[in-house]
Amino acid sequence: MATIIRMPEVLAGSEEAAIQTWLVSEGQQITLGIPLAEVETEKATVEYAAENEGTLLKLLVAEGVSVRVGDPIAIVGARGEALPDAPAAASPAAAPAAAAAPAAAAEPAPAIESGVAAASAAPDDQNSRADATGRRFVSPLVRRLAKERGIELGALNGTGPGGRVVRADLDRAPAAAPVEAPVAAAEGFTDIPHTGMRRAIARRLTESKSTVPHFYLVADCRVDELVALRKAANETASVKLSLNDFVLKAAAAAFVDVPEANATWGETAVRRYSTVDMSVAVAIEGGLVTPVLRSVEKQSLTEIARNVADLAERSRAGRLKQHELEGGSFAVSNLGMYGVTEFSAIINPPQSAILAVGLARQVPVVDDGALAVGTVMTVTLSADHRVLDGALAAQWLAAFVRRIEHPVSMLV
Repeated sequence: MATIIRMPEVLAGSEEAAIQTWLVSEGQQITLGIPLAEVETEKATVEYAAENEGTLLKLLVAEGVSVRVGDPIAIVGARGEALPDAPAAASPAAAPAAAAAPAAAAEPAPAIESGVAAASAAPDDQNSRADATGRRFVSPLVRRLAKERGIELGALNGTGPGGRVVRADLDRAPAAAPVEAPVAAAEGFTDIPHTGMRRAIARRLTESKSTVPHFYLVADCRVDELVALRKAANETASVKLSLNDFVLKAAAAAFVDVPEANATWGETAVRRYSTVDMSVAVAIEGGLVTPVLRSVEKQSLTEIARNVADLAERSRAGRLKQHELEGGSFAVSNLGMYGVTEFSAIINPPQSAILAVGLARQVPVVDDGALAVGTVMTVTLSADHRVLDGALAAQWLAAFVRRIEHPVSMLV
């Protein structure tokens, strides 16, 4: 029986997305896990994998067309099977054929299918990739970046499929004055229009603070041994280690010491995990994303450094895969590189905790009753009280402090 594939919610809280690139074609045999498409939202581009097996009978959405989460995008079934009636996608931006022929607006299904036909049958002339209204086939992310950089899309020759403008085309184009300048008011302020990413962040974090009972624990960590070990390791290491790499390793080791803390809240049960999967906050243009590092407790410091660098690079390039943004019970947010000494972070549901890491700085300390200078790093644990009671959270934080203050323990 044929199955309708719908636009996935590739990022928590996303309401719409666009097919940046189809990675399969009609008539192709589909197996579980095969990449179907690169799906683009306001925050990132992720690779969407097949959850059904069969023959790809029909593509319902053209590349570059934005539709709502849950709308039909393709049909998979047995070869030669009759196509079921798929409801029309409620595209936030009108489909090309519907825009070109207002009189035919009452016919929803052809509007979707003609979008695919236009994407596949149009001539190779790069500048012909537009409908009768002149609308270019461009994803929401590319449109937003073009607006922010002041780049006129109509002046670009796209290098994507069928001449579609892709992010790489923007990166090669010189920036100009913004196409739409922020609205300046006579009262002496400027209104900066919300981007989709900013709306998603606002919605997600407001939900967290409104529904998750946060509580906070603060600890000062003496990291003199850590700083010395890092310096010695980097003298010969093929991959340079950051203090944050040690923080991630120490956090994973603390979950090994206190496994009861490695859990999340569910509707009917608290789910406890056997591996340590944690998110790493990465600042990108216009906001942040939190890709997940898997099985951190099994990785060496060098592996952590390599994997974090890879995730950060692909986050900023908008090339993360869907599974890399899902799951995990814990997150780390480090603002020490900006000179921040201490802060509290907001939990990213469904995770149950996040560790905010400040600057490792030299301050007066007392050693055996004598005043000295030591290197101290302040960390703040934000915990979900539904999952972690105060005593359990304190045990985990104490384990983290032991590990970070005695970094050799993470190497054996």
